[in-house]
Amino acid sequence: MMLSMLSNRRAVVVRVVLVVVSILAWFAIGSVGGAAQGKLSQVQENDAAAFLPSSAESTRAAEASRAFVEDETLPALVVLEDADGAAVSDEQVAAVRSWAQDVPGAALPGGDGTWADHLVGEGVVVPSEDGEALLVVFSLDAAEADQILADDERVTTSFVTELRTSLEAELGATATTSGDLGLHAWVTGPAGFVADLVTAFGGIDGVLLLVALGAVLLILVLVYRSPLLPFVVILTAVFALCLAGLVVYELAKGDVLVLNGQSQGILSILVVGASVDYALLLVARYREELRHVDHPAAAMRRALRACLEPIAASAGTVIAGVLCLLLSDLGSNRSLGPVAAIGIASAFLAALTLLPALLLIPGRRARVLFWPRAPRPASATAGEVEHPHGAHELTAADPDPADSPGLWGRLARWVGRRPRSIWVTTALVLAAAAAFLPSFDASGTSQSDVFLTDVDAVAGEEVLAEHFPAGAVQPAVVIVDQEDAQAVAAAAQDVEGVESVAPYTGAPGGAPGGGEPVVVDGQVRLDVVTTAPSDSQEAVRTVEALRTAVHDVAPDALVGGAAAEQLDTQLASQRDLRVIVPTVLAVIIVILMLLLRSVVAALLLLVANVLSFAAALGVAGLVFEHVLDFPGADPVVPLFAFVFLVALGVDYSIFLMTRVREESARDGTAVGVVRGLAVTGGVITSAGVVLAATFAALGVIPLLFLAQIAFIVAFGVLLDTLVVRSLLVPALVRDVGDRTWWPSALARREHHARHEVEPRA
Repeated sequence: MMLSMLSNRRAVVVRVVLVVVSILAWFAIGSVGGAAQGKLSQVQENDAAAFLPSSAESTRAAEASRAFVEDETLPALVVLEDADGAAVSDEQVAAVRSWAQDVPGAALPGGDGTWADHLVGEGVVVPSEDGEALLVVFSLDAAEADQILADDERVTTSFVTELRTSLEAELGATATTSGDLGLHAWVTGPAGFVADLVTAFGGIDGVLLLVALGAVLLILVLVYRSPLLPFVVILTAVFALCLAGLVVYELAKGDVLVLNGQSQGILSILVVGASVDYALLLVARYREELRHVDHPAAAMRRALRACLEPIAASAGTVIAGVLCLLLSDLGSNRSLGPVAAIGIASAFLAALTLLPALLLIPGRRARVLFWPRAPRPASATAGEVEHPHGAHELTAADPDPADSPGLWGRLARWVGRRPRSIWVTTALVLAAAAAFLPSFDASGTSQSDVFLTDVDAVAGEEVLAEHFPAGAVQPAVVIVDQEDAQAVAAAAQDVEGVESVAPYTGAPGGAPGGGEPVVVDGQVRLDVVTTAPSDSQEAVRTVEALRTAVHDVAPDALVGGAAAEQLDTQLASQRDLRVIVPTVLAVIIVILMLLLRSVVAALLLLVANVLSFAAALGVAGLVFEHVLDFPGADPVVPLFAFVFLVALGVDYSIFLMTRVREESARDGTAVGVVRGLAVTGGVITSAGVVLAATFAALGVIPLLFLAQIAFIVAFGVLLDTLVVRSLLVPALVRDVGDRTWWPSALARREHHARHEVEPRA
């Protein structure tokens, strides 16, 4: 008796120490990680050219082109137009020239130096041929464009902000105001687009998280109908995000991985969604066990034992799936793999360490967290009968979940009675939606289509195209041997969409050229001006034709430039689709086979997942084209959607099928499917709604890519949760029966107990 009391007291002390240590460790992580999360935008890299592989032709052309210039530059273009559409007057030209000369002398933020320290030359003022507009070209030193200035601003963003502020203050010129000089002004060009992109991503640190957490909190209140429990779950997600932010920040700061704006947004959403999903599963099992044992610690121990395998398998599957992105040729895609994996791992750790500790803080009063629907033990001895695999055996005091009068009990019994008609009908509906998959246009978009709101850079580019050769600012470049230059120039000039071809003479960008071509190691650089803006899909198609024409004349010539970089990015994305998609499928099928000890079950789940993804993409194609009027999508959109939908969709398969297998081991597959669906239906649906809401929050960032990912993943998760996991998979497994578990022992057991799934008297 005395030994038993000492043992119990020792167990209590150990439990208290573990809870305290866990909470203190997570609070330490939160104190450091919270600050790191807020500084992630400082270590972002949003230059698409930096993500291209070294083998890409545009990358090799850029490397060769550096020998022709002393300093690489990032142009910031100021376009000014008379407010009345008249010719620009001499007074207006003089005022603009004076303003352009003063800009380099303006003080940097914080007063440390001037902008001349980051500019190559002075602002070049170029009148348009029609005399109705002026173009001012400022060339930022590209090597310094990503440096951090005061107040955590980058050179590019801060300089563009300075230009816009100065235009309004000195000339009274903005897109909407004309001041005394009667000029409208826009800041565009590569620097303008980068600045507006950084501004759009600026909402990731604040608005996105607030919207996502607010939506999740509302859903949790509706699910739990408790004033306390939702905050415990949200707190777990917040601390998981702090851990992920800390690790990613340190790795990005040390150049171990590359972080861009879209990766940061997806990281936040993944961590919040996964943390809450894992918490929902653990809390649901904890609540269930509280009905079978008296002490919360015993209930938590059993809940952890039952949930560890499915949550670990779920997290491992998603981590393995996103790490397949390491096979990508694009640095932006490749870096998202470890970033997302770190987020999922952080969510897993928080759900299985911090959440149990928080739930056990009240001790024996832990049931108060579920108030006003606190679970009570069914009987004094109900919790003493335990199954070898960690689940409790049903006793006389326990109601069979399959007999539940609730929604999921009724749905489970319906699936048990008519499995074949249900799965056939569901599969036909999904196949009909998937038939619209060809309507999903993922051939690429122009840079101006990236923004879903009106921005200065896009409006300025449109004005620039009206008065100047649209592709003159960022021409395509051809690096070719000097003896082949004339033949290549002639071939390039014959390409449809090419405005002009001229050898590079060293004149500043935007200024009239002249003189002898610059020759480096027997090579010259040809600047090819396209009719369409260099960031448009029209320019991309022109450059694709240009490469064909140039390579026919000089196979070793290199064609680069902004449009070529966009072309190579799209080609790399298409290659990634062909390589990564089958790899993800192979990885997931292996994990499912190992987890479920079954080949048939794994194949059934994978086919259901792929069909669900195809249906989601088909519906998205219709919505994007006929409802939202989107201008297409980049090839990376279906790739990301596939990785997230298939990997995250397997989560719900794992949650459902591990419970079905657990129940089937005792009473056979027929009863196991019904009981598993009845027990997990509510928590899986809640998890799906939470994940859909968090991904939908990406829509608050006004960028085309994130809006498309938000819709596809949110809709796909709901489809997967409400249709595939609630109807298709359980009905299919019920119809296939014990053969589902082949080649495991469950498939060979002929003495399974067979129960009619009807309410017991």
